Amino acid sequence: MRICLELFWSFLKIGLFSFGGGYAAMPLIQGEVVTSRSWLSMKEFTDLVTISQMTPGPIAVNSATFVGIKIAGLPGALAATAGCILPSCIIVTLLAKLYMRYRNMDVLQGILATLRPAVVALIASAGVSILITAFWGSQGTIELAKTDWLMAAIFAAALVLLRRFRMNPILVMILAGAVNTAVSALGG
Repeated sequence: MRICLELFWSFLKIGLFSFGGGYAAMPLIQGEVVTSRSWLSMKEFTDLVTISQMTPGPIAVNSATFVGIKIAGLPGALAATAGCILPSCIIVTLLAKLYMRYRNMDVLQGILATLRPAVVALIASAGVSILITAFWGSQGTIELAKTDWLMAAIFAAALVLLRRFRMNPILVMILAGAVNTAVSALGG
Protein backbone atom coordinates (compact mmCIF):
# COMPACT_ATOMS: atom_id res chain seq x y z
CA MET A 1 0.00 0.00 0.00
CA ARG A 2 2.85 2.40 0.87
CA ILE A 3 4.53 1.87 -2.51
CA CYS A 4 1.23 2.67 -4.26
CA LEU A 5 1.04 5.97 -2.37
CA GLU A 6 4.64 6.72 -3.34
CA LEU A 7 3.85 5.95 -7.00
CA PHE A 8 0.73 8.13 -6.84
CA TRP A 9 2.62 11.02 -5.22
CA SER A 10 5.58 10.78 -7.62
CA PHE A 11 3.39 10.81 -10.71
CA LEU A 12 1.08 13.46 -9.24
CA LYS A 13 4.14 15.76 -9.06
CA ILE A 14 5.11 14.80 -12.61
CA GLY A 15 1.57 15.39 -13.86
CA LEU A 16 1.40 18.72 -12.06
CA PHE A 17 4.65 20.12 -13.45
CA SER A 18 4.92 18.56 -16.93
CA PHE A 19 3.80 21.53 -18.98
CA GLY A 20 4.05 20.93 -22.71
CA GLY A 21 2.77 17.39 -22.98
CA GLY A 22 4.20 13.93 -22.64
CA TYR A 23 7.62 14.59 -24.13
CA ALA A 24 8.14 17.52 -21.81
CA ALA A 25 7.37 15.15 -18.92
CA MET A 26 10.16 12.74 -19.84
CA PRO A 27 12.95 14.61 -17.98
CA LEU A 28 10.69 14.82 -14.93
CA ILE A 29 9.88 11.10 -15.13
CA GLN A 30 13.58 10.30 -15.58
CA GLY A 31 14.50 12.44 -12.59
CA GLU A 32 11.86 10.84 -10.39
CA VAL A 33 12.04 7.15 -11.36
CA VAL A 34 15.75 6.86 -12.30
CA THR A 35 17.59 9.49 -10.26
CA SER A 36 15.52 10.11 -7.12
CA ARG A 37 13.81 6.79 -6.47
CA SER A 38 16.02 4.34 -8.42
CA TRP A 39 12.94 2.41 -9.51
CA LEU A 40 14.48 2.00 -13.00
CA SER A 41 17.97 2.01 -14.44
CA MET A 42 18.74 4.37 -17.34
CA LYS A 43 18.57 1.42 -19.73
CA GLU A 44 15.16 0.43 -18.36
CA PHE A 45 14.06 4.06 -18.71
CA THR A 46 15.12 4.04 -22.37
CA ASP A 47 13.13 0.83 -22.84
CA LEU A 48 10.19 2.49 -21.10
CA VAL A 49 10.30 5.38 -23.57
CA THR A 50 10.41 2.95 -26.48
CA ILE A 51 7.50 0.88 -25.17
CA SER A 52 5.53 4.03 -24.35
CA GLN A 53 6.06 5.24 -27.92
CA MET A 54 4.91 1.97 -29.44
CA THR A 55 1.68 1.69 -27.45
CA PRO A 56 -1.41 3.81 -28.06
CA GLY A 57 -2.02 6.72 -25.75
CA PRO A 58 -0.09 9.60 -24.22
CA ILE A 59 3.56 8.82 -23.52
CA ALA A 60 3.48 10.16 -19.94
CA VAL A 61 0.44 8.05 -19.04
CA ASN A 62 1.94 4.97 -20.70
CA SER A 63 5.16 5.58 -18.77
CA ALA A 64 3.30 5.89 -15.48
CA THR A 65 1.45 2.66 -16.16
CA PHE A 66 4.67 0.86 -17.10
CA VAL A 67 6.52 2.03 -13.98
CA GLY A 68 3.53 1.21 -11.77
CA ILE A 69 3.26 -2.32 -13.17
CA LYS A 70 6.99 -2.91 -12.72
CA ILE A 71 7.09 -1.61 -9.15
CA ALA A 72 3.77 -2.78 -7.66
CA GLY A 73 1.76 -4.71 -10.24
CA LEU A 74 -1.77 -3.69 -11.21
CA PRO A 75 -2.44 -1.59 -8.06
CA GLY A 76 0.80 0.29 -8.73
CA ALA A 77 -0.20 0.89 -12.35
CA LEU A 78 -3.56 2.28 -11.27
CA ALA A 79 -1.98 4.51 -8.60
CA ALA A 80 0.75 5.88 -10.90
CA THR A 81 -1.65 6.44 -13.79
CA ALA A 82 -4.20 8.17 -11.56
CA GLY A 83 -1.48 10.40 -10.14
CA CYS A 84 -0.28 11.28 -13.63
CA ILE A 85 -3.67 12.23 -15.08
CA LEU A 86 -5.40 13.84 -12.08
CA PRO A 87 -3.58 17.21 -12.27
CA SER A 88 -4.22 17.44 -16.02
CA CYS A 89 -7.92 16.78 -15.61
CA ILE A 90 -8.26 19.50 -13.00
CA ILE A 91 -5.93 22.03 -14.64
CA VAL A 92 -7.31 21.60 -18.17
CA THR A 93 -10.86 22.04 -16.94
CA LEU A 94 -9.94 25.27 -15.14
CA LEU A 95 -7.75 26.57 -17.97
CA ALA A 96 -10.38 25.86 -20.62
CA LYS A 97 -12.87 27.93 -18.69
CA LEU A 98 -10.37 30.79 -18.20
CA TYR A 99 -9.07 30.61 -21.77
CA MET A 100 -12.53 30.86 -23.25
CA ARG A 101 -13.16 33.95 -21.17
CA TYR A 102 -9.78 35.71 -21.66
CA ARG A 103 -8.35 34.26 -24.91
CA ASN A 104 -8.03 37.62 -26.66
CA MET A 105 -5.93 39.29 -23.95
CA ASP A 106 -2.42 40.29 -25.00
CA VAL A 107 -1.00 39.28 -21.60
CA LEU A 108 -2.25 35.71 -22.00
CA GLN A 109 -0.83 35.47 -25.52
CA GLY A 110 2.50 36.79 -24.22
CA ILE A 111 2.62 34.18 -21.46
CA LEU A 112 1.91 31.37 -23.93
CA ALA A 113 4.60 32.64 -26.31
CA THR A 114 7.11 32.77 -23.44
CA LEU A 115 6.43 29.17 -22.40
CA ARG A 116 7.06 27.69 -25.88
CA PRO A 117 10.90 27.87 -25.80
CA ALA A 118 11.00 26.28 -22.33
CA VAL A 119 8.83 23.41 -23.53
CA VAL A 120 11.10 22.87 -26.54
CA ALA A 121 14.12 22.79 -24.19
CA LEU A 122 12.46 20.13 -22.00
CA ILE A 123 11.71 17.97 -25.03
CA ALA A 124 15.25 18.41 -26.41
CA SER A 125 16.77 17.52 -23.03
CA ALA A 126 14.84 14.25 -22.90
CA GLY A 127 15.79 13.47 -26.51
CA VAL A 128 19.49 14.07 -25.91
CA SER A 129 19.47 11.85 -22.79
CA ILE A 130 17.81 9.03 -24.71
CA LEU A 131 20.16 9.48 -27.66
CA ILE A 132 23.24 9.29 -25.43
CA THR A 133 21.92 6.12 -23.79
CA ALA A 134 21.17 4.54 -27.18
CA PHE A 135 24.60 5.32 -28.64
CA TRP A 136 26.88 5.03 -25.59
CA GLY A 137 25.00 3.03 -22.97
CA SER A 138 23.60 3.87 -19.58
CA GLN A 139 26.86 5.17 -18.08
CA GLY A 140 26.40 8.31 -20.18
CA THR A 141 30.05 8.87 -21.06
CA ILE A 142 30.47 9.81 -24.70
CA GLU A 143 33.52 8.04 -26.11
CA LEU A 144 34.02 7.37 -29.82
CA ALA A 145 35.43 3.90 -29.12
CA LYS A 146 32.30 2.91 -27.18
CA THR A 147 29.79 4.12 -29.79
CA ASP A 148 27.14 1.61 -30.83
CA TRP A 149 27.44 2.22 -34.58
CA LEU A 150 24.44 0.01 -35.40
CA MET A 151 22.21 2.22 -33.25
CA ALA A 152 23.74 5.34 -34.82
CA ALA A 153 23.08 3.97 -38.32
CA ILE A 154 19.49 2.99 -37.44
CA PHE A 155 18.95 6.47 -35.98
CA ALA A 156 20.31 8.18 -39.10
CA ALA A 157 18.27 5.97 -41.43
CA ALA A 158 15.11 6.51 -39.38
CA LEU A 159 15.67 10.26 -39.39
CA VAL A 160 16.05 10.30 -43.18
CA LEU A 161 12.98 8.09 -43.67
CA LEU A 162 10.88 10.30 -41.38
CA ARG A 163 12.05 13.74 -42.52
CA ARG A 164 13.00 13.29 -46.18
CA PHE A 165 10.55 10.61 -47.29
CA ARG A 166 7.79 11.37 -44.75
CA MET A 167 7.40 7.66 -44.02
CA ASN A 168 4.84 6.53 -41.47
CA PRO A 169 6.49 6.54 -37.99
CA ILE A 170 4.99 3.16 -37.10
CA LEU A 171 6.51 1.61 -40.21
CA VAL A 172 9.88 3.23 -39.40
CA MET A 173 9.78 1.75 -35.87
CA ILE A 174 8.95 -1.71 -37.26
CA LEU A 175 11.77 -1.45 -39.81
CA ALA A 176 14.25 -0.30 -37.15
CA GLY A 177 13.29 -3.21 -34.90
CA ALA A 178 13.54 -5.66 -37.80
CA VAL A 179 16.99 -4.37 -38.81
CA ASN A 180 18.29 -4.61 -35.24
CA THR A 181 16.83 -8.10 -34.84
CA ALA A 182 18.28 -9.27 -38.16
CA VAL A 183 21.75 -7.91 -37.39
CA SER A 184 21.66 -9.44 -33.89
CA ALA A 185 20.54 -12.80 -35.31
CA LEU A 186 23.41 -12.72 -37.81
CA GLY A 187 25.84 -12.20 -34.95
CA GLY A 188 26.60 -8.53 -35.68
